[in-house]
Amino acid sequence: MSHKNIKTISNPKLKLEILTKEDVQKIHDATLQIIEKVGVRFPSKRALEIWEANGADVNYEKRIVRVKPQIIEDALKKAPPAYKLAARDPQQDLQLDGNHVHLGTDGCGVEVIDIETKEKRTSCLQDVRDIARIADATEEVAFHWVPVSAQDTPVEARGLHEVKAVWESSTKHVQTESIYNVEEAKAAIEMAALLAGGKDKLRERPILSLMQCTAPPLGHDGGSLDAALLAAEVGIPTGFMTMSACLTTGPATMAGTLAVGNAEVISATALLQLAYPGAPVFYAAAQTASDLRTGAYTGGGPEDFLFGAATNVLSDFYNVPLSMGAFATGAKDPNWQAGVEGALSSFMASLVMSDMLLGCGFLHGSRIWSYAEMMMDCEIFSIVHKMMSGIEVNDETLALEAIASVGPGGHYLAQKHTKNHMRELFIPQFLDRRPYSEWETKKDDARDWALNKARKLLKEHQPDPLDEKISKEMDRIIKSVEKQ
Repeated sequence: MSHKNIKTISNPKLKLEILTKEDVQKIHDATLQIIEKVGVRFPSKRALEIWEANGADVNYEKRIVRVKPQIIEDALKKAPPAYKLAARDPQQDLQLDGNHVHLGTDGCGVEVIDIETKEKRTSCLQDVRDIARIADATEEVAFHWVPVSAQDTPVEARGLHEVKAVWESSTKHVQTESIYNVEEAKAAIEMAALLAGGKDKLRERPILSLMQCTAPPLGHDGGSLDAALLAAEVGIPTGFMTMSACLTTGPATMAGTLAVGNAEVISATALLQLAYPGAPVFYAAAQTASDLRTGAYTGGGPEDFLFGAATNVLSDFYNVPLSMGAFATGAKDPNWQAGVEGALSSFMASLVMSDMLLGCGFLHGSRIWSYAEMMMDCEIFSIVHKMMSGIEVNDETLALEAIASVGPGGHYLAQKHTKNHMRELFIPQFLDRRPYSEWETKKDDARDWALNKARKLLKEHQPDPLDEKISKEMDRIIKSVEKQ
């Protein structure tokens, strides 16, 4: 089965300077001071032993590590600056090199607005399959995060059921944020190696990547650390995502929250490099501001947009790829707020060339999946994609012959130049450009059209199937974890 070209942003003509070199250095210096003087919590025996073996000050009782700046800086230099995320279909491999922006679905939500009834309900395994199948058919989506939680599967192997469901429903790369203990990590590695053709092949073509959330402020989850170490050992790209928020898990100031989140991410990244030098790693972030009235996670607003751009500057400073949270609006419905927050967050993150752009499809701060929102987020990404290409100026695009041919008072519709270039103009799917009278008669809008498109894709698109023998072997691996 042939596949559409994945739509990614590359070779941009627009640029943005969000932090000066002096600003970045100040944040870096503050981060190193935090790690050395305040410390970061690592509740993993294995992680603490690695730190101690590399000269860190380790408090085993409090599980807090304090590390000299030189140890952190030397470790980070061992991280590869670029590598590929492999896909089940090699044509859909993704290059992480600082010059591409790849859009992914968001995860791991706990509720879904049902595609048929439009009623909100608890997410299940079939939702994981359905969302992956639609994403497989959507050229704007370059890779998958596990989108929602399969709450109808056993909790001890839930992350494995989810990954297998995505692999069964798409040939694109899978990145999961739902593998956070040793047992699941070992099984996920075994499943990925099975699909890649062995552990050696998996190292060459990592068809799975792992993302772990930090535990802000200045902490980590023990199971996530152990899972990340196992993944790094076999060459599975691994990243740590800070979700530190101004006021609550970070200082009220944005610079302070950047420093706290940065300390979480680079300390864990350094740990992986100390254990397995050269292991593929990435920086991950979805920082925000807490709402002043409730203290809640906002999932949108000017702070998010600035964080999205600033974090990429930090990841560039450390010369590692970035997985950046965007689109995850605080809106409860695919409405004006969702459009504003999705557009500005994705545009700011794309301007600084975040390698992986997350968030497509979610409402209410990454809690509720919406098929209509997914389709409209993809349209936003298409608009950003077009804007990032800038304006090409050469003899052909200046169109002097066509201008001379038309002259004053004519039109360009019949010109050969128009025929050659007309399809370069953006054609929206969901922006309403109809005559007012037509809208007044029908009173439908983008949400209706987006939902209809998702329904159509789900009904008609059949992804390349997973090999039956591999599928059955994966089932065996998952059941072995459930028995434990």
